[in-house]
Amino acid sequence: MEKFIKLMDETEIKVGLVGNPNHKTKMLPIAKESVYGQEAENLKLWGMDPELGKHFVEGLVNEFQVLYFDYEGHRLQNTNPENLTPNHIVNDLMLIADDMNINTFSYYGYSWLALVGLQLAIRTKRLESLIMGAFPPLDGPYKEMMVVTNKTYQQALENQNSPVLDEQQNIESPEEIDWDTIKVKIDTNQTKQFVTMYKNLMNFNDRNIQHQLSIPKLTFAGEQDTIVYGENFGSVTVDIVGILEKTKEELQHWGWEVEIIKGNEINHTKAMQPIVVLPLIKAWLIKTLK
Repeated sequence: MEKFIKLMDETEIKVGLVGNPNHKTKMLPIAKESVYGQEAENLKLWGMDPELGKHFVEGLVNEFQVLYFDYEGHRLQNTNPENLTPNHIVNDLMLIADDMNINTFSYYGYSWLALVGLQLAIRTKRLESLIMGAFPPLDGPYKEMMVVTNKTYQQALENQNSPVLDEQQNIESPEEIDWDTIKVKIDTNQTKQFVTMYKNLMNFNDRNIQHQLSIPKLTFAGEQDTIVYGENFGSVTVDIVGILEKTKEELQHWGWEVEIIKGNEINHTKAMQPIVVLPLIKAWLIKTLK
């Protein structure tokens, strides 16, 4: 079943629900729409699965009921620059669950949608389990991401009327990009909404909320998930795997299971692909919820 659901800002998002209703429900806000042709080939160059959402749903539906949608894609197309706060996002997710008559569910988010899962967990008792990929639940890099996001927004403002991307048109793979000098030219509202989100997290202390999380919870990252940003993005390092390794014992004390996905090429992008992470997620969910 698929339907369109009206969110807090009156925009409509396409949401699907498949699987046995007697099974536990898994919420997947990371379920990107499949793309084909040249767009699919471009994603493959970056190591990305052009049918990511489809493969996650197919991989889980025999064991779970799956509630799926592409929240990031929706927000890139339907920007909310002034109001994309953690409260607003959580209210969107609860609206979706309510509209689909899902009372309790497990949540899986990756990167910024992982931190959304943490915000969801401290605002509702309806979560049965939480999986956070590529955003540490303890000592999360909120301030670093505020710097990166703010710099991206400033670039977007400055480059709106500049042909800055022309030099990048012949790039055939990510390896050819010089991340120290690349400039971005995107819709200012797309990036401003994430400035709003991180600004509203500047006073959030993830150490103070761990005692609230009594549900089963898993956090993971790829072995190479360390992003070093150049001067254009604030010259900061977002060391996802380093933070997880540093806080592993403390996280385990709070009841988290911590997994580092091994592999020399398992970076931030590769660790979100179904072929890499689906076996981990599925096995953990079956062990935890069955």
